[in-house]
Amino acid sequence: MSIEIKAPQFPESVADGTIATWYKKEGETVKRDELLADVETDKVVLEIVAPEAGVLTSIIKQEGDTVESQELIATLEVGATAAAPASQEEAEATPAQPAADSAEDAVAAPAARKLMSEHGLDASQVTGTGKGGRITKEDVEAVVAQRQQQRDAAPAAPQAQKEVQPLIGAREERRVPMTRLRKRVAERLVAAQHEAAMLTTFNEVNMQPIMEMRKSYQTDFEKTHGVRLGFMSFFVRACVEALKRFPAVNASIDGDDIVYHGYYDVGVAVSSDRGLVVPVLRDCDQKGLAEIETDIISYGTKARDGKLSIDDMTGGTFTISNGGVFGSLLSTPILNPPQTAILGMHKIQERPMAVNGKVEILPMMYLALSYDHRLIDGKEAVQFLVAVKNFIEDPARLLLDI
Repeated sequence: MSIEIKAPQFPESVADGTIATWYKKEGETVKRDELLADVETDKVVLEIVAPEAGVLTSIIKQEGDTVESQELIATLEVGATAAAPASQEEAEATPAQPAADSAEDAVAAPAARKLMSEHGLDASQVTGTGKGGRITKEDVEAVVAQRQQQRDAAPAAPQAQKEVQPLIGAREERRVPMTRLRKRVAERLVAAQHEAAMLTTFNEVNMQPIMEMRKSYQTDFEKTHGVRLGFMSFFVRACVEALKRFPAVNASIDGDDIVYHGYYDVGVAVSSDRGLVVPVLRDCDQKGLAEIETDIISYGTKARDGKLSIDDMTGGTFTISNGGVFGSLLSTPILNPPQTAILGMHKIQERPMAVNGKVEILPMMYLALSYDHRLIDGKEAVQFLVAVKNFIEDPARLLLDI
């Protein structure tokens, strides 16, 4: 029976996608739920898996082709297996298969035979290290791990071939197509600068109180909640409390209307191999530091593995970008439309500061708030940033709500 392999059902906000990578070729045998291809959209990369075991009989859409929602991209013959070479010698050897199975039983331990069966291996593909050349379970696991490493490296192979070391003194150029995600990011960033009256205000924050708190309670916090206490959760909570005091910073512009949000969904900008993505932490006003840290770690892992869904990045009323993890000392973050403000965090660096008439060396961080001047006045932007600064420099304010 032949079945159709179709593109995923895209949400309304995504018009179409592009076949990024085929992991299987025509005529290859596939297992149920095995990864067949990646489809890249403007926001995320979606995976297409085999609905049944069989043979991939035809690939209709090639890498780089544009596909629409539920469009046919390939066909699969259910239950079939890849055709083997039909030489005379192999045809004559076919009746001897039971003998081969018996020999395999003799040279492989029961656990090893079971594992070879699960992964489609035979004794000729595994080198035995047991007594008398007997195949052990560990031998099979080593072969399976080696094959997995080869599969993981396969998509990167064409790219590695392109990146040939240039000759000394050569003026070499390479032209590669921009990915859909990268193009979409570029369009949004340009649109933000063209459509918004964007300004940036700066301040600096003393990170010593937060650093001392982390040092004092890190062990107990991790033991209690199973997650490390980072800086980002403090900034998320500080921003939420500041947003409550300045609703315009948590608002958005829709045509001629101002939309004030009664919830606090904070986007956290994450750099991935495919480009900048902004997963959203939902209802941050109802979460503690541990929950926020857990969500951040989860989204970071998803972004690294390319597993973020469109729902993970939809919405958001405010965004935080941390360029400090890459060593940035100061920058002007660009708005994430339709939001009207974004906070930029930066590198923590020790600097001499005047404290009560004396010079002290303190761990300081520059903060930058870019905002849409069509909605947010300079006074509100500055006061918002000062509120964030005060919460970070005196964390007790977060508990006392002052």
